[in-house]
Amino acid sequence: MTTATLAGPRKVHVPLGERAYDVLIGGDLIASAGEEVAARLGRRRAMIVTDDVVAPLHLGALSAALADAGIAAVHHIVRHGEGSKSLEVLARTVEAILDAGLERRDVVIALGGGVVGDLAGFAAAVARRGMPFVQVPTTLLAQVDSSVGGKTGVNAPQGKNLVGAFHQPSLVIADTATLSTLPERHRRAGYAECVKVGLLGDAAFFDRLEALGARALTERIDEAVATAVAAKAAIVVADEREHGQRALLNLGHTFAHAVEHCAGYDGRVVHGEAVGLGLALAFRLSARLGLCPTADAARVEAHLAAVGLPMRFSDLLVDLTAAGLRAAMAQDKKVEDGVVRFILVNRIGDAFVSSSVTPDALSAFLVDEGLPAP
Repeated sequence: MTTATLAGPRKVHVPLGERAYDVLIGGDLIASAGEEVAARLGRRRAMIVTDDVVAPLHLGALSAALADAGIAAVHHIVRHGEGSKSLEVLARTVEAILDAGLERRDVVIALGGGVVGDLAGFAAAVARRGMPFVQVPTTLLAQVDSSVGGKTGVNAPQGKNLVGAFHQPSLVIADTATLSTLPERHRRAGYAECVKVGLLGDAAFFDRLEALGARALTERIDEAVATAVAAKAAIVVADEREHGQRALLNLGHTFAHAVEHCAGYDGRVVHGEAVGLGLALAFRLSARLGLCPTADAARVEAHLAAVGLPMRFSDLLVDLTAAGLRAAMAQDKKVEDGVVRFILVNRIGDAFVSSSVTPDALSAFLVDEGLPAP
């Protein structure tokens, strides 16, 4: 995997053999998206999948860029929010691709945040038994995390991301200029996935972010996105199908996915907010178990609080119980032989997978964190 700064965008190359692709990072890249797609995939037809919030902001510019490069594009717009990551919306998206007459070598383009990327990527994975797709992430969360690595999928009533496929993109175009249209809440939420990279394996990166404090949300953003993407790409290359090392990218997510599930994906808690809380919980649990210095847990909590992320269950507008969270965790993808696996830490920048957290220890921790006991 290589990282380069071009005359224009930064480029992170993800070397996965015949599935290798580039991640382009920089401002105003949508204007040249058509050229980049045509250079890699030819002048095929395209289906742009986006949502009703992103479409008024960026669909016209992307459609024009594709047309300028000789790529005829149609679009399919879904409702914004986690509710669109469902089997029902997936079916409608696949039907839109087929109704448009797109062929197997045509391209599906995801324009939006993580929900759109996961949905469109999964639709591309199953339509015509697999079509190429391009990620054009417009949120910080999607740019640093969900657009890279090939995980696609939708939620099920039993839990988050339980139905999906590994389907690598052919290209990722992370136009950081689109971040200016993000509400502050969603910029903070995306930052949780960015700082996660430092916490799980790059203490020096966390040090730089910590020094910026709240300014990390807006300053040196291209550099931060490129660093996070390069780190994630290296892990994906080493463990594409999440048999080992890639599970570290789920730091904070066992808690986060359970919180989202219990909240009903209704918008009261967005993914990055749940991840921010999950990161703090993972460090506090590690400290409680004697694995991690309490000073490291305190540093993490102080920095995440400084950027405005929730640090306690009481910060959420959701009524949760220890029993409810434990039941949701039992459906987590990382469960093996009925045991919930957590990503824990020895220190900032040193995470590991653990199956040693007992149900009683977990329940006691959740109650001590302020949740009602069963």
